Amino acid sequence: MWPFGSSTKKEDVVSGETISTTQITETTPEVSAPQLNISAIPIFDASKLHPLAGLDKDLEYLDLDEEKLSNVEGTGNGILPSRGWSDDLCYGTGTLYVGGLGLGGLYGLNQGLLNLPPGSVDPVTGNIKSAPFKLKLNTVLNQVTKHGPHIGNSAGVLGLLYNIIDSSLDAYRGKHDDLNSLASGALAGAIFKSTSGTKAMAYSTGMMTLAAAAWCGFKRAIN
Repeated sequence: MWPFGSSTKKEDVVSGETISTTQITETTPEVSAPQLNISAIPIFDASKLHPLAGLDKDLEYLDLDEEKLSNVEGTGNGILPSRGWSDDLCYGTGTLYVGGLGLGGLYGLNQGLLNLPPGSVDPVTGNIKSAPFKLKLNTVLNQVTKHGPHIGNSAGVLGLLYNIIDSSLDAYRGKHDDLNSLASGALAGAIFKSTSGTKAMAYSTGMMTLAAAAWCGFKRAIN
């Protein structure tokens, strides 16, 4: 112990040899920071990320044939430009279905309001109590859902038959005129009620012919 005059040096004995700790030195290698050449880094063009980047070139395959209007004689007299029988089929059927659905809903609403459930008589006071609001609402909704889809589906089927027959006549005759529309309306009405008897079929034929005539007159007035 050094307080009693012993040596202050620490000695380690390794495999019979005495090694002084003062003789061991550790050296750390010097590492130099790498030189970063900023000028060699390529600069990225952010404009290439735009969704329309590169579309300024001439791309011939973007010229779609669907944009060409129908070349059948008389098709330009319609309210909307038509690209063929597919446009007339979709527009006509969809318009008649939505229109029939709305008219049927209004008719059902009127029927529901006219046929509200009557009130009940109070056995104690003898006064007439009005029916509950939920019962009245349920009555009106039942009438709307009864007449709305029925009239909408019927109008959609009539529109589908009319446009299929009308497009077929246009392709067969090579032109579109009022005669095609009247014949299409008559045939569509006859097919629609063909299973309901002769009287119902004649009634439907006359109504659809009048509707086609009114449609032709409306187009002439607009044009």
